[in-house]
Order: sequence, then structure tokens, then C-alpha cells
Amino acid sequence: MSRPTDAVSVEQMLAQARSELKRLSPPQAHQAVAAGALLVDIRPGWQRAAEGEIPGALLVERNHLEWRFDPECAARLPQATGYDIQVIVFCSEGYSSSLAADSLRRLGLHRATDVVGGFHAWATQGLPVQFC
Repeated sequence: MSRPTDAVSVEQMLAQARSELKRLSPPQAHQAVAAGALLVDIRPGWQRAAEGEIPGALLVERNHLEWRFDPECAARLPQATGYDIQVIVFCSEGYSSSLAADSLRRLGLHRATDVVGGFHAWATQGLPVQFC
């Protein structure tokens, strides 16, 4: 079966998503959180258990993200106070977080972004992590 003419590859999706984001390095994300941004871990529980967690990060697995951050959704988190909040998403290595942040941006959260290199880059740069 040949690829449909309107289909895109995951690499194209990722490039498109990243072209719309102002991605942050781990130190930049750490500074933004200190200034009030929300840091959101979208990794599944098994991955957090194996790799560790960032203290203070909100835990919202990827399949719930849009419902928890849409300011008009009844299932939103209390932190989803409006469209101007800065949400910084991270995953393990910074791939799925780009797609997730782009999805939030399309919901109207224009300051949504992600962490370049994800949790691994954060931990490698000596920023706070914990094991639960």
C-alpha cells in the first residue's frame, strides 16, 4: 500500500510542531519554573519509576494532557487558569513532548513549550531529580 498523498511522516509532524514552539533548554526551563511556569511530566508511571522525577512537576500522562489543560474543559486541572499560562512539557528525551506542547498550543495555550532533550537532558545537566 502506498502512502496517501495527504499523509505526513512522524519526522515531518515533529519538525512542524517544533517550528511553532520556543523550546527551552533544561536550565531555561528550570528558571521559567522558578518564575511561575508549570512543568508537566507526561511520561507513564513505569518510566517515571525507572528514570526518576523532577520535584514539583505536575504528573499528567500524555493521554490526559489536553483535557487537563483546556481552560474550558470540565476535566481541567485547577492550574489551567487561562490561555496565558506557561506550560512546559517534558517526556523522556524530548520527542513526544514537542508533539504534546504543540497540541496545547493549538488549544490556545500560546506559551506552551517543551524541554529540549527531556528528562534525560535535565538530569544530565545536574538539575534536581528524585526517585520515589
